[in-house]
Amino acid sequence: MANMFHARALRVRHENKVKMANKTQKEELRSHEEERDFFCVVRDAFRIFARRSAIMLGSAWAFVGAVLVILVWLLTGPTFHFSDTWQLIINTGTTIITFLMVFLIQNTQNRDAKAMHLKLDEVIRALKKARHELVDLEDLSDEELNKLEEQFKRLRAKAERHGKNLRHVEPSEIFEPDR
Repeated sequence: MANMFHARALRVRHENKVKMANKTQKEELRSHEEERDFFCVVRDAFRIFARRSAIMLGSAWAFVGAVLVILVWLLTGPTFHFSDTWQLIINTGTTIITFLMVFLIQNTQNRDAKAMHLKLDEVIRALKKARHELVDLEDLSDEELNKLEEQFKRLRAKAERHGKNLRHVEPSEIFEPDR
């Protein structure tokens, strides 16, 4: 009988360990999800901020504002006797703004390029006679892109020589070697 209680106690301890392990794993997953969610929130907030900043800072009003800042800085030159500090203010300000703008512009350009690639990929997939190898060209090496560029140069030269309208030509006809 004592063995039965001992076995029962071992099984209960084992079940408690399993529950404890599951609980720890669940807590780790929750904390990982919270971390991931935090990074997702930060990424989304930066995307929205970069997009709005690009719209605002790319406007004529932003340019006018920048010109006004420079004019005010120039007009205050005589007051500060064109000192080193007076020059340092504009240099530091423009350096900081330029540094931050690089990240905003790069983020916006990356998103725009990705959207454009996806749209072009969809157009290529939708066209029956299109070469589907042209999808995801951005992933090709420079050498592969150069080869493809040479193919299109030959295509253009062939069209100019023959005076053809190549809009209705099969892709396989385009890249046959000249006879």
